Amino acid sequence: MHPAVQSAIRSLVSEGKTPTVATVKSKLTAPVPMPVLIAALTAYKNNPEAIESIESSEESVEVNKQTQLDRIEAKLDKLLALLEERA
Repeated sequence: MHPAVQSAIRSLVSEGKTPTVATVKSKLTAPVPMPVLIAALTAYKNNPEAIESIESSEESVEVNKQTQLDRIEAKLDKLLALLEERA
């Protein structure tokens, strides 16, 4: 699901409104092709819980990215320390 459409649907649901093509389109912050918008809305209507599952999976991806960045940073710190010792 396109992130902008997902965010718009989530915003509408949190406001207690029923997502429609028009309401979702009005909430979009970036242009999205109409077929993508309709497909996302159809997916949401078929499985409203999909929004929450996508949100939680995005959070886990974000956590994985952060831990990967932490590992890279630690390796760079070690390399920098080794280079400083040699200099």
